[in-house]
Amino acid sequence: MGDIRTILITTRQDNLDKVVILNTKGGCGKSTLATNLAAYYAKRGLVPSIMDHDPQGSSMAWLDRRSPDLPKIHGITAAKKPMQAPRNWQPKAPNEAEILFIDSPAGIGHDDLRELTRDATSILMPVLPSSMDIHAAARCVADLLLVAKVDRRDQKLAVVANRTRKKTKSFAALMRFLDSLGIPIIAVLRDTQNFVRSAEQGIGVCEMQPSRVRPDVVQIEKIASWLDDWPKRRRESSLITSINKPPSAARSLLRRVQFGSA
Repeated sequence: MGDIRTILITTRQDNLDKVVILNTKGGCGKSTLATNLAAYYAKRGLVPSIMDHDPQGSSMAWLDRRSPDLPKIHGITAAKKPMQAPRNWQPKAPNEAEILFIDSPAGIGHDDLRELTRDATSILMPVLPSSMDIHAAARCVADLLLVAKVDRRDQKLAVVANRTRKKTKSFAALMRFLDSLGIPIIAVLRDTQNFVRSAEQGIGVCEMQPSRVRPDVVQIEKIASWLDDWPKRRRESSLITSINKPPSAARSLLRRVQFGSA
């Protein structure tokens, strides 16, 4: 693997773009999103890192399959603590990293949820078009707002609709639900084998034959455009002077989840 897959301990980088890809439900495409975004930024000439907190290690397995001739991506295994590591060990991104993608695990607890999102510049939530996934996403959003104290005014949180088939009832239901949250839907990824084939080869869809993947790359570009605006979003949030915004929207969502109406 060489220096592509490493565990490096460094001091915290205040200018590091930290993108947390999060959904407490498994199988919603967190690793697919993390690897494709990392490949896209690597192709652009940046130095991305993926920190894999998932015990399944899907992102690290993807890096294992990646050719050393392709643009460099750092991999950081965070699900398991190294045997010789001190008690207070925490995985960190290498100094040269410019953007860090956190591939979070399923079933994350409240303490870990707060820790992972504490200094995030952006939080992406992939959601699938099924009633089970919609219900799980509603619970996750409620936890982000009420437990992790993610403030909508900070404009950190966005949703990516994943594995969608347009003109279906499930897609329409998903879009109605996402729109009801008042959280931006920044991209709609289609249900295509392009993501499966790219995962098998350790590449991103942006590194495949352009004529085959153009619609998919357009959506990845939309996500990247939103992520790139994080300094602007941070400045805008700092200008908001009202600090007593009632949490009615978050609590209303939580009530809907508890009574099964989300």
